[in-house]
Amino acid sequence: MTVEQQARGATGAGRRRSRKDEILEIAVGLFAARGYHGVSMDDIGAAAGVTGPALYHHFAGKEAMLAAALIPVSEGLLAGGRERAAGQPDDPRGVLESLIDFHVEFALANPAVIALHLNELDRLPEEPRRRIRRLQRLYVEEWVTVLTALHPGMPDGEARVLAHAAFGLMNSTPFLGGEVDRRRRAELLRGATLAALLA
Repeated sequence: MTVEQQARGATGAGRRRSRKDEILEIAVGLFAARGYHGVSMDDIGAAAGVTGPALYHHFAGKEAMLAAALIPVSEGLLAGGRERAAGQPDDPRGVLESLIDFHVEFALANPAVIALHLNELDRLPEEPRRRIRRLQRLYVEEWVTVLTALHPGMPDGEARVLAHAAFGLMNSTPFLGGEVDRRRRAELLRGATLAALLA
Protein backbone atom coordinates (compact mmCIF):
# COMPACT_ATOMS: atom_id res chain seq x y z
CA MET A 1 0.00 0.00 0.00
CA THR A 2 1.39 3.39 -0.91
CA VAL A 3 1.54 6.25 1.57
CA GLU A 4 -1.05 8.05 -0.57
CA GLN A 5 -3.50 5.17 -0.21
CA GLN A 6 -2.93 5.05 3.52
CA ALA A 7 -3.58 8.78 3.83
CA ARG A 8 -6.83 8.35 1.94
CA GLY A 9 -7.80 5.38 4.07
CA ALA A 10 -7.71 3.00 1.11
CA THR A 11 -7.40 -0.69 1.80
CA GLY A 12 -5.27 -1.60 -1.19
CA ALA A 13 -6.80 -5.07 -1.02
CA GLY A 14 -6.14 -7.13 -4.10
CA ARG A 15 -3.96 -4.49 -5.74
CA ARG A 16 -0.37 -5.33 -6.56
CA ARG A 17 1.99 -2.50 -5.75
CA SER A 18 4.05 -1.16 -8.59
CA ARG A 19 7.82 -1.39 -8.54
CA LYS A 20 7.89 2.40 -8.27
CA ASP A 21 5.74 2.23 -5.11
CA GLU A 22 8.07 -0.37 -3.62
CA ILE A 23 11.17 1.70 -4.35
CA LEU A 24 9.55 4.80 -2.90
CA GLU A 25 8.66 2.97 0.30
CA ILE A 26 12.24 1.77 0.64
CA ALA A 27 13.58 5.30 0.02
CA VAL A 28 11.22 6.77 2.63
CA GLY A 29 12.43 4.26 5.21
CA LEU A 30 16.08 5.01 4.45
CA PHE A 31 15.57 8.78 4.49
CA ALA A 32 13.74 8.55 7.81
CA ALA A 33 16.41 6.31 9.37
CA ARG A 34 19.58 7.97 8.05
CA GLY A 35 18.52 11.44 6.98
CA TYR A 36 18.19 12.70 3.44
CA HIS A 37 21.89 13.49 3.03
CA GLY A 38 22.88 10.17 4.57
CA VAL A 39 21.31 8.19 1.71
CA SER A 40 22.58 7.94 -1.87
CA MET A 41 20.79 6.70 -4.97
CA ASP A 42 23.13 3.71 -4.82
CA ASP A 43 21.99 2.99 -1.24
CA ILE A 44 18.37 3.03 -2.35
CA GLY A 45 19.17 0.86 -5.35
CA ALA A 46 21.00 -1.68 -3.19
CA ALA A 47 18.11 -1.86 -0.73
CA ALA A 48 15.63 -2.22 -3.58
CA GLY A 49 17.74 -4.80 -5.41
CA VAL A 50 18.43 -2.65 -8.48
CA THR A 51 21.41 -0.62 -9.62
CA GLY A 52 21.45 3.06 -8.67
CA PRO A 53 21.27 4.25 -12.29
CA ALA A 54 18.23 2.01 -12.93
CA LEU A 55 16.33 4.08 -10.36
CA TYR A 56 16.36 7.01 -12.76
CA HIS A 57 13.85 5.09 -14.85
CA HIS A 58 11.36 5.77 -12.04
CA PHE A 59 12.63 8.98 -10.40
CA ALA A 60 14.75 11.90 -11.59
CA GLY A 61 16.68 11.85 -8.31
CA LYS A 62 16.39 12.01 -4.53
CA GLU A 63 14.47 15.28 -4.59
CA ALA A 64 11.88 13.70 -6.86
CA MET A 65 11.55 10.77 -4.46
CA LEU A 66 11.10 13.10 -1.51
CA ALA A 67 8.42 15.07 -3.36
CA ALA A 68 6.73 11.84 -4.49
CA ALA A 69 6.56 10.72 -0.86
CA LEU A 70 5.30 13.95 0.68
CA ILE A 71 2.98 15.58 -1.87
CA PRO A 72 0.52 12.66 -2.23
CA VAL A 73 0.36 12.30 1.55
CA SER A 74 -0.60 15.96 1.97
CA GLU A 75 -3.15 15.62 -0.83
CA GLY A 76 -4.57 12.48 0.76
CA LEU A 77 -4.85 14.04 4.20
CA LEU A 78 -6.72 17.03 2.80
CA ALA A 79 -9.07 14.85 0.75
CA GLY A 80 -9.72 12.57 3.71
CA GLY A 81 -10.28 15.51 6.05
CA ARG A 82 -12.77 17.10 3.67
CA GLU A 83 -14.58 13.80 3.22
CA ARG A 84 -15.00 13.37 6.96
CA ALA A 85 -16.07 16.99 7.49
CA ALA A 86 -18.75 16.59 4.81
CA GLY A 87 -20.01 13.34 6.29
CA GLN A 88 -21.63 14.88 9.38
CA PRO A 89 -22.24 18.56 8.62
CA ASP A 90 -24.58 19.08 11.59
CA ASP A 91 -22.48 17.23 14.16
CA PRO A 92 -19.17 18.97 14.88
CA ARG A 93 -18.34 16.56 17.71
CA GLY A 94 -18.88 13.63 15.36
CA VAL A 95 -16.74 15.29 12.70
CA LEU A 96 -13.96 15.92 15.22
CA GLU A 97 -13.97 12.30 16.35
CA SER A 98 -13.91 11.15 12.72
CA LEU A 99 -10.99 13.49 11.91
CA ILE A 100 -9.07 12.21 14.92
CA ASP A 101 -9.70 8.56 13.98
CA PHE A 102 -8.57 9.28 10.42
CA HIS A 103 -5.38 11.09 11.42
CA VAL A 104 -4.43 8.62 14.16
CA GLU A 105 -4.75 5.71 11.71
CA PHE A 106 -2.62 7.60 9.20
CA ALA A 107 0.01 8.43 11.83
CA LEU A 108 0.26 4.85 13.08
CA ALA A 109 0.56 3.51 9.53
CA ASN A 110 3.16 6.08 8.42
CA PRO A 111 5.70 6.92 11.15
CA ALA A 112 8.54 7.02 8.60
CA VAL A 113 6.67 9.52 6.42
CA ILE A 114 5.99 11.71 9.45
CA ALA A 115 9.67 11.61 10.43
CA LEU A 116 10.61 12.44 6.87
CA HIS A 117 8.26 15.40 6.83
CA LEU A 118 9.45 16.71 10.18
CA ASN A 119 13.13 16.49 9.31
CA GLU A 120 13.49 16.76 5.55
CA LEU A 121 10.74 18.96 4.08
CA ASP A 122 13.15 21.88 3.72
CA ARG A 123 15.32 19.78 1.39
CA LEU A 124 12.71 20.16 -1.34
CA PRO A 125 12.92 22.89 -3.97
CA GLU A 126 10.69 25.89 -3.38
CA GLU A 127 7.77 24.94 -5.66
CA PRO A 128 6.96 21.49 -4.20
CA ARG A 129 7.67 22.76 -0.69
CA ARG A 130 5.20 25.62 -1.16
CA ARG A 131 2.64 23.22 -2.60
CA ILE A 132 2.92 20.94 0.43
CA ARG A 133 2.68 23.88 2.84
CA ARG A 134 -0.48 25.10 1.07
CA LEU A 135 -2.08 21.63 1.27
CA GLN A 136 -1.19 21.49 4.96
CA ARG A 137 -2.74 24.89 5.63
CA LEU A 138 -5.96 23.79 3.92
CA TYR A 139 -6.01 20.61 6.02
CA VAL A 140 -5.53 22.63 9.21
CA GLU A 141 -8.49 24.82 8.21
CA GLU A 142 -10.75 21.73 8.14
CA TRP A 143 -9.89 21.26 11.80
CA VAL A 144 -10.26 24.97 12.56
CA THR A 145 -13.79 24.95 11.12
CA VAL A 146 -14.79 22.06 13.37
CA LEU A 147 -13.13 23.51 16.46
CA THR A 148 -14.78 26.91 16.09
CA ALA A 149 -18.15 25.16 15.66
CA LEU A 150 -17.52 23.20 18.87
CA HIS A 151 -16.27 26.25 20.78
CA PRO A 152 -18.49 29.20 19.82
CA GLY A 153 -16.62 32.46 20.12
CA MET A 154 -13.20 30.88 19.81
CA PRO A 155 -11.03 32.95 17.44
CA ASP A 156 -9.66 31.14 14.41
CA GLY A 157 -6.10 31.78 15.59
CA GLU A 158 -6.73 29.96 18.87
CA ALA A 159 -8.34 27.07 17.01
CA ARG A 160 -5.21 26.81 14.85
CA VAL A 161 -3.07 26.59 17.99
CA LEU A 162 -5.23 23.72 19.22
CA ALA A 163 -5.13 21.99 15.83
CA HIS A 164 -1.33 22.13 15.70
CA ALA A 165 -1.13 20.89 19.29
CA ALA A 166 -3.33 17.94 18.27
CA PHE A 167 -1.07 17.18 15.33
CA GLY A 168 1.87 17.18 17.74
CA LEU A 169 0.15 14.49 19.80
CA MET A 170 -0.95 12.35 16.88
CA ASN A 171 2.26 12.74 14.89
CA SER A 172 4.34 11.46 17.80
CA THR A 173 4.28 7.96 16.29
CA PRO A 174 7.91 8.02 15.03
CA PHE A 175 8.99 8.37 18.67
CA LEU A 176 6.82 5.65 20.19
CA GLY A 177 8.37 2.29 21.00
CA GLY A 178 6.73 -1.07 20.58
CA GLU A 179 6.07 -1.74 24.26
CA VAL A 180 2.38 -0.81 23.79
CA ASP A 181 0.44 -2.66 21.11
CA ARG A 182 -0.96 -0.80 18.12
CA ARG A 183 -4.60 -0.99 19.18
CA ARG A 184 -3.83 0.49 22.60
CA ARG A 185 -1.57 3.17 21.08
CA ALA A 186 -4.47 4.19 18.84
CA GLU A 187 -6.82 4.36 21.83
CA LEU A 188 -4.37 6.48 23.83
CA LEU A 189 -3.67 8.86 20.95
CA ARG A 190 -7.37 9.26 20.17
CA GLY A 191 -8.28 9.83 23.80
CA ALA A 192 -5.51 12.33 24.50
CA THR A 193 -6.23 14.29 21.32
CA LEU A 194 -9.98 14.43 21.89
CA ALA A 195 -9.50 15.51 25.52
CA ALA A 196 -7.10 18.27 24.49
CA LEU A 197 -9.44 19.61 21.81
CA LEU A 198 -12.59 19.49 23.93
CA ALA A 199 -11.01 21.16 26.97
